[in-house]
Order: sequence, then C-alpha cells, then structure tokens
Amino acid sequence: MNLIYALAIALLTGCGVHMLLSRHVVRIILGVSLLSAAVNLVIFYSGRISSTVPPVIEPGSSALSEAAANPLPQALILTAIVIGFALIAFAAALALQAQRSIGTLDNAGLDVAESLGTPFDGPEKRR
Repeated sequence: MNLIYALAIALLTGCGVHMLLSRHVVRIILGVSLLSAAVNLVIFYSGRISSTVPPVIEPGSSALSEAAANPLPQALILTAIVIGFALIAFAAALALQAQRSIGTLDNAGLDVAESLGTPFDGPEKRR
C-alpha cells in the first residue's frame, strides 16, 4: 500500500513539474495546483494515514496514545488547501487580466514591460 501512495505522489509531482516547465501560463497555474496537491498528500501521509484511532486525549491522560493519528498534519493540510486555493484564484485572475490587456498567455509574448526599459536610466537611454 505504501508503494501505491508513493507512486501516486510521484505521478502528481512529475506531472506538476512538467506543466510548470511549460510556456503557457494556464499550464503553469495547473502545474502549481498539482504540486500543491502532491505536497498535501506527502504531509497527510506523514501523519499515519492507516491509523483509525481519532486524535483525542483520553480523560485523565496528558498526551495522545501511540496509535492515535497525528492532528498536526491535518491542520497543516487544511491551512495549505486554503492558501493554495487563494494562490490559484489570484493567479487565474492575473492570467485573465493579462489575456485581456496583452492578448496572449504565452510567456514569449509577455514582454511588454521589457520594451519600456528600466526606470533607472535617463530618458536618453530608453528605447
């Protein structure tokens, strides 16, 4: 079973990296989303996924039992899901605005700011 989880995480990571190396902005955004899912699975898997004992401290005890699931990875994943969703939503809105204003989502065509030159040069050095 560990091999299946490891292969699923490796597949998500490989697809995410492949999409990140693309020149199209939408594929890059989807690659970040896949990498985020892979990292969430790694964190979730580190918290004893096979444990069926809930992470509840018994009355009269001061710590979790050894067989209990670790609640920290679960809390980290919930936070990572919210932050990842906000990142993807912002990147999608930014890509939509770039498509509307520039007309392309290809990285080779997103060089409008480079043609303006640097603000540190005087007006005589600008193109």
